[in-house]
Amino acid sequence: MHAEDKLLRQFRFALAAIVVVASVHVSFAGDVGDPTAVKSEEGKYLDKDGNPTFKVGADGTVDWYTYSGYRRYHSECHVCHGPDGMGSTYAPALRDSLQKMDYGAFLEVVASGRKNVNSSQESVMPAFGDNTNVACYMDDLYIYLRARANDAVGRVRPAKREEKPAAYTAAESSCMGKPQ
Repeated sequence: MHAEDKLLRQFRFALAAIVVVASVHVSFAGDVGDPTAVKSEEGKYLDKDGNPTFKVGADGTVDWYTYSGYRRYHSECHVCHGPDGMGSTYAPALRDSLQKMDYGAFLEVVASGRKNVNSSQESVMPAFGDNTNVACYMDDLYIYLRARANDAVGRVRPAKREEKPAAYTAAESSCMGKPQ
C-alpha cells in the first residue's frame, strides 16, 4: 500500500469516528442507560438517548449490528477477552464491563487502549483505533457486547438475523477505503 493510500484511509477512519461520536448522545461513565431500542436509523437501533443498541425479536431474530458484532468480536477480541465476552485469565469479561461502561468510554478504550496499574497484575488493552478490522466495526462490537451484558443474546451464534442494511454496506465500504 502506498503511503498516500494509507494516509487517506486513516483520514477517512478518523473523520468517520468524529462523525459517529459527534452524532450520538454520550452518557456519563457508569450511566449506561436503558438499552431498549426505541427507533431505527437506516437499520441501526438506538436507545432513547441516541446510543446504539440491540434489537432481538420474540423469535430470537437479532438486528444486523448484533450479528455482525458477534462475528467481529470472535474474529478480533475473544483471543484475550474469552468467548462471548465472558473474560479470561488474561483480560476482563466485557459482558460485565458493558454493564457499567457507556458508549463514549467504550469507544475511547477500544480506539486509544488502556493500561491498568491499579491491580496486582498489570494489564494493557492495546489501541485498535488504526486497525480497520476493529475500528470500522466499533458500533457492532458495542451493540453485541451490550446485548450480552443485558442477557438479550446467549453464548451461541445468533441463529436468525435481519438483512444487512444498505446504509451499513455504504458506511463499511467508506471506512475500509473501498470504492462504492
